[in-house]
Amino acid sequence: MSVTDDLRRHPVTSPDVVAVGEAMLLLQPPAGDALGSAHHLEVHIAGAELNVCAAVARLGLRASFASRVGDDPFGLRVVAEARALGVAADLVEVDPERPTGVYFKDVRPDGQRRVHYYRRGSAAAALGRDDAARILACRPRAVVFTGITAALGQGPLDLVRSLITGAHRAGTMVVLDPNFRPNLAPTERIADALRPMLDRVGLLALGQDESADLLGATHPEDVFAAAHAAGVDEVLLKGGPDGVWYAGPDGAPRHMPSAAATVLDPVGAGDAMLGGYLAARLSGAPPEAAARIGTHLAAAIVATYGDNAGLPPAAEARALLATALRAESPAASGTPGLPQRLAGS
Repeated sequence: MSVTDDLRRHPVTSPDVVAVGEAMLLLQPPAGDALGSAHHLEVHIAGAELNVCAAVARLGLRASFASRVGDDPFGLRVVAEARALGVAADLVEVDPERPTGVYFKDVRPDGQRRVHYYRRGSAAAALGRDDAARILACRPRAVVFTGITAALGQGPLDLVRSLITGAHRAGTMVVLDPNFRPNLAPTERIADALRPMLDRVGLLALGQDESADLLGATHPEDVFAAAHAAGVDEVLLKGGPDGVWYAGPDGAPRHMPSAAATVLDPVGAGDAMLGGYLAARLSGAPPEAAARIGTHLAAAIVATYGDNAGLPPAAEARALLATALRAESPAASGTPGLPQRLAGS
């Protein structure tokens, strides 16, 4: 069965969240082996935007992944993995001329990771502003972008610009995670491209190691102030092992420490944090409860190997969200606890 045939069998549904980006085939040696000498490689599907969708779906909301893949076995595997994670793949287009991206990960004895990308000319690199209409047509409540997509090339950057403009006009919440990747494009260039879009961003979720490049600040209070001055509605500042900062009732940053007890692989933790936080906010949780859920998911991710393998079972994750919602009762109309631009349509 071709990728196209497989996609046609599944109808389009209206999602709570659409994340736009590239998912690739990841090959890595088993733990303890080196890429240059391993006789066997593990096969995974990886992608920051797909990871965000996986966390959203695990908490019980409708998530859809928007991308392009090649008409090849790898593309079919991306689609199958998305669906296995509970993520709709209706917005994945098939490019018969370009391949699905592939990359290799090598874990060094000191724990450092080195990645080798083979994504130049990939199907996702051909994303462009013409893809905006089909993504916005499904009327999601929120659209998630990262700087990775903007760094794939001019076409993907044009798509990000078109989608942010279109989503903002439609009243759809715009979520941005800079997620700078210097090996794809210079950080300064991507930061310069994203900065003019901040006035249409409902939620900015960025790493503390990225805030200086995007906002010229690193201290949480300065980061929040700079983001709000740029027009951002809400900020989530991710500090990795140092935890996360969210907006308190007065709008000032409040700190929540990391819940991680075991750290085996940090890759994907920031994506789980964002997905958990976003799903909770869209469900009506205030920032503190949403940050707690994101922190819980991030801790589960770093305790296992793989980008999203550590996510708790659906029943456990949804019970976590339900408990948080029962414990919190923010007074607001419409979607509880959400500023207007975060409420979606």
